[in-house]
Amino acid sequence: MKVVITGATGLIGASLTRALTERGDHVVALSRSQASAMRKLGHEVEIQIWRDPKLSPPPTGALAGADAVVNLLGEPVAQRWSAGAKQEIRDSRVLSTHSLVAGMRSLPAETRPSTLISQSATGYYGPRGDEPVGEDASAGEDFLAKVTREWEQEALAARELPGMRVVISRTGVVLSTDGGALAKMLTPFRLGVGGPVGGGKQYVPWIHPDDVASALLRCLDDHRLAGPVNITAPEPVTNAELSKTLGAVLNRPAVLPIPAAALKLLYGEMASIVLTGQRVIPERLLAIGHRFAYPELRPALEEVLECA
Repeated sequence: MKVVITGATGLIGASLTRALTERGDHVVALSRSQASAMRKLGHEVEIQIWRDPKLSPPPTGALAGADAVVNLLGEPVAQRWSAGAKQEIRDSRVLSTHSLVAGMRSLPAETRPSTLISQSATGYYGPRGDEPVGEDASAGEDFLAKVTREWEQEALAARELPGMRVVISRTGVVLSTDGGALAKMLTPFRLGVGGPVGGGKQYVPWIHPDDVASALLRCLDDHRLAGPVNITAPEPVTNAELSKTLGAVLNRPAVLPIPAAALKLLYGEMASIVLTGQRVIPERLLAIGHRFAYPELRPALEEVLECA
């Protein structure tokens, strides 16, 4: 299989690229920098330059003849949300996806990829308390929910192309020491000053990096999957449970609560994604019998931290 990946050098993209090359697939990475992409991905991956995803489609030669495209582009959300940062978070997703679909649309039908997997996030659902949330749940109304809704709409426009299957991968919190929420938690927890945030009742839809890659492979291979697919572990946990388990794995106390006001002072509006959450369930993956290597939190954290 020939698979084109945008955002291949990111946390999820690098993991998926490894999984694809290990099973013998041909990966084409669309990147702004040949040298940087080659340094991060190695020589087994074909690098094609896409200099400005927000303004122009990718080179048609990179897409032509591919079986599938996996779209993972997006400015990191975990930063203080200035007006400029919010615009870039939105544009890096919405405009680049629009450009990508335009590039696919320009190809003759016989050379066009037949599958598009486009990244989204569980933030689509907005704050949901302890309500179990499957793929049929409605969108939220906060900033991230509105961004993901626009992002998904651009990807779903590809369904107008004959024979095109579109999967929207609504991915949760990826447990990794290379970036994301866990990486930010590690220093205070290792110092023994970690604990639940803002009361700790909010749910965290977590997932191990290996399970993200295997779920995306399933989305590539299994044509029963189309539309939104939640990519999260089967058992989401509360922030308090995550804190307690992380402390236990690190053999450090995890009892010092972090007040919501302190987090808002540090991160501003972005703190909302930590102080609220979603109890997201991967209903569609479970319905087709997909197996998770790390369905439980403690073994997942132990493996991630052992490999760090």
